[in-house]
Amino acid sequence: MTTLSMTRRVVVTGLGVVSPVGNSIDTFFSSLIEGRSGIKRIEANFIDQLDVKIAAQAQFKGEDHFTKQELALLDRVSQFAVFAARQAAQDAKIDFTNIDLKRASSFIGTGMGGASATEEGYNRLFRENANRLKPFTVLNAMNGAAGSHVAMQYQFLGSNLTYSTACSSSNIAIGEAYRNIKHGYSDVAFAGGSEALLTFGTIKAWEALRTLADEDSGDLSRSSKPFSLNRSGLVLGEGAGMLILEEMDSAIKRGAHIYAEIKGYGTMNDVYHITQPSVDGQSQAMIAALHDAKLKPQDIHYINAHGTATKFNDLMETQSIKKVFADHAYKIPVSSTKSMHGHLMGATGAVESIASILAIKHKKLPPTMHLDQPDPECDLDYVPNQARAISKIDHVMCNTFAFGGTGGVLIFGRV
Repeated sequence: MTTLSMTRRVVVTGLGVVSPVGNSIDTFFSSLIEGRSGIKRIEANFIDQLDVKIAAQAQFKGEDHFTKQELALLDRVSQFAVFAARQAAQDAKIDFTNIDLKRASSFIGTGMGGASATEEGYNRLFRENANRLKPFTVLNAMNGAAGSHVAMQYQFLGSNLTYSTACSSSNIAIGEAYRNIKHGYSDVAFAGGSEALLTFGTIKAWEALRTLADEDSGDLSRSSKPFSLNRSGLVLGEGAGMLILEEMDSAIKRGAHIYAEIKGYGTMNDVYHITQPSVDGQSQAMIAALHDAKLKPQDIHYINAHGTATKFNDLMETQSIKKVFADHAYKIPVSSTKSMHGHLMGATGAVESIASILAIKHKKLPPTMHLDQPDPECDLDYVPNQARAISKIDHVMCNTFAFGGTGGVLIFGRV
């Protein structure tokens, strides 16, 4: 039995992704570096009933990867999670027969869980007047399904925990997995998030919030414009990101390729407003992550911003970064990859963490696309419109801030 310790280091040894810009880590990152957008007109039979007709959909067909029997128990959100987990496990090259599965855990974030199963159930009841639903409706719809399927796929017997804190869900999941390994409760974990909420009812609910972006009149793919003066809102997306986390000494001993170390994690509850963040809350999460990492603000070489392209959120994040980093804020490149893959809600932190880790590996920063008209009040270096090579990138901060107030900030470091 491992003695509980505060000194265990946690590293990332495997990555997997499903996204609107690619379903492998190589395709995903090359799309970001090349500035390719996955935002387009929604492919759905209900599009004529929508006011907002754009989204960032993953080009993913479950039948290409799962049997009919498997699909009966896998909502789209679980399909994404399992597929991304398979990638991450293969990437990490772990022989799971050689590890103690009682010390192997799963930490998954999702905002909406099985949205498709939930909506299908409502449709059968209220549109089709059905007297009964499919027998697996509850099992497909529950928020914990994705994490359970990942854990069962690999027979992980340790913790299996699902976090649902809206847009910060997967950063929180990764952060809690990091703490779990750091303090000696597990040796290896899947950590990440999945979201598949592009259903008719969910999109209509987001339309009612009036936070969705207007279509760009010239090019639909340019509709997400973080930090731009003419930004009009967020673009909904779907996908999953999965990381394999391991205790560092064990990873080194088995000869694993190490992408990065998780150096710090900070979270906070911003009680300012249910939808609007405050500078104090966001800055506190960043400060907590820096404190956990034992780093100074000037040690951060890149920030992957939450950057939703909503008027208020982009301004608040800019001001929060300035509060934490003071004059150094103007020397740190900051970018929002949501300009290309949209806002993946509960999966966004995991997907953006992967972008952050790959930025460290390749020493290239993904740009903030469509930033042709900078907002004078958002005046940091947002890496506009073109990827940037960077000679020194040892520490990267990845921000997520959510409706409901829960923020999660991760710091990844070069090993």
